[in-house]
Amino acid sequence: MVRAFLAVAIFGGLVLGGAATAAADPYYKNCAAARQAGAAPIHQGEPGYASHLDRDGDGIACE
Repeated sequence: MVRAFLAVAIFGGLVLGGAATAAADPYYKNCAAARQAGAAPIHQGEPGYASHLDRDGDGIACE
């Protein structure tokens, strides 16, 4: 019984932990994708910010 509980707890932690990581750091191929997701503009330091989205280099992507 204890082994079954531990197995479920470990498996659940792995599944939920992986999902949280994926949701916390999105990747946008371009600004159109960021806008479609409702994420633009993206400031430097925020999840989803990438230098290829910041054309003028001011720290704000997809403005």
